[in-house]
Amino acid sequence: MVVDQTKVEHCLPPQERLNQEKVHVIACGAIAREILAICDQHGLHHIDLQCLPAIWHAYPQKIVPGLEEAVRDARAKGFEKIFFAYADCGTGGDIDRLCEREGIARIAGPHCYSFFSGNDIFEAKADEDLLSFFLTDFLARQFDAFVIEPLGLDRYPQLKEAYFGNYRKLVYLSQEADEALQAKAKAAADYLGLEYEYRVTGYGDLTQSLRTL
Repeated sequence: MVVDQTKVEHCLPPQERLNQEKVHVIACGAIAREILAICDQHGLHHIDLQCLPAIWHAYPQKIVPGLEEAVRDARAKGFEKIFFAYADCGTGGDIDRLCEREGIARIAGPHCYSFFSGNDIFEAKADEDLLSFFLTDFLARQFDAFVIEPLGLDRYPQLKEAYFGNYRKLVYLSQEADEALQAKAKAAADYLGLEYEYRVTGYGDLTQSLRTL
């Protein structure tokens, strides 16, 4: 028997039919603000955004299990097109293995510092930045919650040298020019005892990754 796929699709609940026309982007919560800004700037109204906890930035072993659960939930809701707004993010290739199993693409690059900079630019500056600690807008805004507290520096400040003694500078990769965030990033560099460097990156490769969905 030949099945008329068009009729089958029209028998689906309206929300499920709508979901099949969208791209469900499963993203790290640390780049949610930037994704929403890009979608607004470029009219990417077909993107349906789901964010996983930003704190997993500090616990990468939680990322792939969270993505697996999010994919199951998205497919149960009728989403056919799914994209991971994650780089490798410290998972040691586990996200790529999940992508291969599920037929899902992700943002190219090893981490958000790279794709915000532009992966080619970040790679070209690898030697110069070998002893650099990076902040993004999100991490400048949330330095205490996402750096000091997870590393226990609020309780054991003597560990600062153990964690950061081999770094030479803090590089603030800025997505949006904001003097208040620049002040926070400079204060973070002073706290860690590092030289401070400010670079405006904008949204880097993230913009094109989303615009091609």
